[in-house]
Amino acid sequence: MIAHASILVRDYDGAKEFYKMALAPLGYTMNMDHPEWKAGGYNDGTNTDFWINANGEFAAGHVAFTAKNKEEVQGFYDAALQAGGSDNGAPGYRKEYWPGYYAAFVHDTSGNNIEAVFFDNDEK
Repeated sequence: MIAHASILVRDYDGAKEFYKMALAPLGYTMNMDHPEWKAGGYNDGTNTDFWINANGEFAAGHVAFTAKNKEEVQGFYDAALQAGGSDNGAPGYRKEYWPGYYAAFVHDTSGNNIEAVFFDNDEK
């Protein structure tokens, strides 16, 4: 099991605001902000398991967040676009991945591929 993950961003302040909005529908809040290190952590109520930082040479990455239902996937997608992200796959089933794989994809303001996925065990 992964305890936490971190991705690089180009603009710490801009990314910080993007993720505050985009992750809110999934129950995340920013609980650690270290501008002196250009690093910040987001907590889902259990653990500070997602971090952003602007230290190092940028290379785009991919992170997928688990959603509790399809409405959370839609909420993430809408909030991420409103926060300045760009569409990389509207909410929908990705049966080529798995029959019940319901996800949405956005590029954050740095170009990272960010996903919210709901594993719909009732979908065949």
